[in-house]
Amino acid sequence: MRLSTTARYSLRAMSDLCSRSQLGEDPVSVSDIASRQDIPVNYLEQLFRKLRRGGLLESVRGAQGGYKLARPAGEISIADILDALGEPFIFGACQTEEGCKNIPTCPTFNLWRKVKGSVDEILKATTLEEIAAPKNFPYSNLKED
Repeated sequence: MRLSTTARYSLRAMSDLCSRSQLGEDPVSVSDIASRQDIPVNYLEQLFRKLRRGGLLESVRGAQGGYKLARPAGEISIADILDALGEPFIFGACQTEEGCKNIPTCPTFNLWRKVKGSVDEILKATTLEEIAAPKNFPYSNLKED
């Protein structure tokens, strides 16, 4: 199980945008977010287009343009972000629409289904506002060796 680069970059960028919005910076340019988050600008623009089409972002044109959240961060779940990207969080082929031919005899199928259900609930219950909160960075005070 692995979270895609698309999902990871989008969550970091959306968290950055949320933090900047809370500081009164609205809208925020893609290039500023890309620079802070070390994400290629062209890639981030593609991701933000998907998130805009998904109803999570609004674009603002003009010299002071950029992106802003389409609704309050406390109303945007992590599941909403992943859904807008078309990035399902799956645990093996048995969890996909195609399924797996071994489901009837697989001893781990029910385990992965339970794990996926639990993860899905966490993603639905966790908001963008929660992950953007400064208190959620417990490793910020660690020193690199």
